[in-house]
Amino acid sequence: MRRRVPSLIASRPTWRTVRLLAWASVVANVVIVVTGGAVRLTASGLGCPTWPKCGEESYVTHGELGIHGAIEFGNRLLTFVLAAVAIATLVAAVRARPRRSGPVRIAMALFLGIPLQAVIGGITVLTKLNPWVVMLHFLLSMVLVGLATLLVQRTGEGDGPARLVVHPMLHRLGLAILGLTAVVLYLGTVVTGSGPHAGDLDAKRTGLDPDRMSQLHADGVFLMVGLTLAMVFALAAVNAPAQARRAAVVLLGVELAQGVVGFVQFFTGLPEVLVALHMLGAGVTVVAAVRLVLALRVRAAELPEPRRPAVAAVPASAAVP
Repeated sequence: MRRRVPSLIASRPTWRTVRLLAWASVVANVVIVVTGGAVRLTASGLGCPTWPKCGEESYVTHGELGIHGAIEFGNRLLTFVLAAVAIATLVAAVRARPRRSGPVRIAMALFLGIPLQAVIGGITVLTKLNPWVVMLHFLLSMVLVGLATLLVQRTGEGDGPARLVVHPMLHRLGLAILGLTAVVLYLGTVVTGSGPHAGDLDAKRTGLDPDRMSQLHADGVFLMVGLTLAMVFALAAVNAPAQARRAAVVLLGVELAQGVVGFVQFFTGLPEVLVALHMLGAGVTVVAAVRLVLALRVRAAELPEPRRPAVAAVPASAAVP
């Protein structure tokens, strides 16, 4: 008698499960950005002075490293949580049926981004918090947030060809907003690398003028908000699908909230709480910008191959000589 495999093991995850795991990836990547900011804001960036070990003799923190060591080591531990979510997402995407190569490739990219992020984090420590490496560390996290957002969308739609639901010019405007979002994020990291909150009292700064970099960053924000406002009005004017109009309004709201936090933190001397809130807002902005671009098109279920009409066999007696 054949032994029955337990249903829990035999059953395969659904694409709804993969979608939930993709959302977990979005949240986990945003959270680790905020906790990484907490490491920097508490001057704990070198709480574990080496990598991959925390100290010269141990992979874990100990009493001599104090509270800074505990904070930095705690952030390192969260990388394992992030990796676990990425692995679960990839395994679920591979095992889900029907097979879908697009979402699997995105899940694989998310998974590969975690060890890459860990290596860059190690280089950050070994270079004593070089601000340019710290910027790369943050920007890669934003890329992973964007990829996880894309995976959420792809698991909830078909695999047919993408079809625009708006005029191509509006789609190009959406891409321009997304590209400008990336530029604004980069300029924001330059501002951070030029100002206080270096992560350690002895960490180097870029040497650039923080006020000038802040003004350049603000100019980018003004342009981004202006383009998004234009998108909101344009989508309303052409009576675009509700999903597109809603995504544009959400992005505009996130940008305005993020802008308010940015200006308040600048004029109040960069208090730690507002800086952390601004970092959270950066992750949310990426999610909203990616979702706007994705809301401008749809993917239907992939159409089956058309059946060819069957050709009746010709009897040998009827063959033409």
